[in-house]
Amino acid sequence: MDRDGVERLLDEAGVDGRRLRHALTLLCDGQWWTLSDLVRESATARRTIEALLREVPLEHSGDRFRVPLTHSPDFQDLLAVAPPPADPVAYLLPHYTHVLDRLRRLIDGAPRSRHALDHVAATPDTVLRRALLLGARFWLRGAKLLFVGDHDLTSLAVKLVHPEAEVTVVDIDERILAYLDAQDLGVRTRWADLRLALPPSARDHDLAVTDPPYTPEGVGLFVARAIEGLKDDGRVLLAYGASERTPMLALKVQNSLSALNLAYDAIYPDFNRYFGAEAIGSAADLYVLRPTTKTRPAVTARLDRLTTAIYTQGPQSIESTGSSAADSSSAAVGAASDADLLVGDWPKELPQPRVKLSTWLAKPYAAAVERVAIALPAGLEAALPRLLLATRAAHVRVLLSAPTPLPDVLGSVYELTSDGGVLDAVRLPQPIGDEAGVLRRILDNGHGKLANTWREGLIAVARSQGTTLTKNDARSLIRQVAPWAEGVTPLETPLHRLADLPTTVSATVTALSKTT
Repeated sequence: MDRDGVERLLDEAGVDGRRLRHALTLLCDGQWWTLSDLVRESATARRTIEALLREVPLEHSGDRFRVPLTHSPDFQDLLAVAPPPADPVAYLLPHYTHVLDRLRRLIDGAPRSRHALDHVAATPDTVLRRALLLGARFWLRGAKLLFVGDHDLTSLAVKLVHPEAEVTVVDIDERILAYLDAQDLGVRTRWADLRLALPPSARDHDLAVTDPPYTPEGVGLFVARAIEGLKDDGRVLLAYGASERTPMLALKVQNSLSALNLAYDAIYPDFNRYFGAEAIGSAADLYVLRPTTKTRPAVTARLDRLTTAIYTQGPQSIESTGSSAADSSSAAVGAASDADLLVGDWPKELPQPRVKLSTWLAKPYAAAVERVAIALPAGLEAALPRLLLATRAAHVRVLLSAPTPLPDVLGSVYELTSDGGVLDAVRLPQPIGDEAGVLRRILDNGHGKLANTWREGLIAVARSQGTTLTKNDARSLIRQVAPWAEGVTPLETPLHRLADLPTTVSATVTALSKTT
């Protein structure tokens, strides 16, 4: 035992020694701890905990440890007798044990984390407490909540605790969107790569919740997109944590928030706990942010200087080289040689007109073009199906940085061939048959409201059969098989929904035939 070593650590920590004393208290209370559990419970950086463990006597049981009870009295005058700051919703937890049990099962069955997206799973307890805090602080009956990314499944917790709230999730991870829809709790799902755009249907919400990549670029982008999805009097709830060892990183992140001219309504310290993220103590604060009259202009300015490198890992990490698929001039010239339009980041010397990837997805290109070339950077591969559906060009050539699988539904629109890093998509002739015709009409109108295009397709089928179908009757047929289709465009529809379109479209055409 080295009591002097413990005292030295506490002296060096100064007023911040409260966390370290709490960790020491936990070690001395007779419980067995793993390193990960002790980090998370004390919300203290792993390196700090490891330094403490080197200075105290320990007994071990497998991978667990504790200070022997015979040595605990040696540290009594160093312990943090008072508990950590009070949990604002702890008094509510005993009333929701059934919800917590279900959340544990849901989280256990959820898709695994993707490191390239900086996924770190929040604990079931944290997810439930977020939902309880939302209800304790805001009136949620009839409120519209937007989750800007939801790997943690907080949207499901909100629907379990507050089923009267309207909940929409925007996420890049197709697995998460499919899993949320499979739970059938009424969560609306939208696909988006926030580096490119917020879906048009994800607007006018009362509250937005986000747990973004913990880089200044990631926090700034996700919060800016959250504000895009809010009404003027809305709020953003942001989970963000930094180690007590890295105050400059926390400052950079908070500066990115200050640049958006946001008011801080509240900060709940160490509110969020995680399985992982031990460098920041497996914990993060919860910010409640209020937009001001100067926020929306600041958001516009922030998005005008958008960067796609927002993560800590992978090809779109902030330390990556940021290379484009079109960086190689010879490959770029070959891929773009006969294109009428270039989409994305291409060498400046190429003469063709060009548009940004974000602009391409945001609205239809004004002029009719026959041949389009798209440069798709590494890390943005999830956008490829949408980039192909965003045009009616006869031939689309995509310059890829990595092999990218494509959904089967694109086979209804294109003949696809791949040669190394180049994908060619040649538009197929219009199909013969009512069902195939309606499906193709939907997929050919990527920027249009999916349900509206579907409705017009059914009306056209009825007309070809010599009958009349009203708009209301067409809508009713669609709602019976695809209630999710209202208000969404194909570009923001999750892939599992698009994959179901052949079946659901067929069901509406069959039902139409039975009614005529």
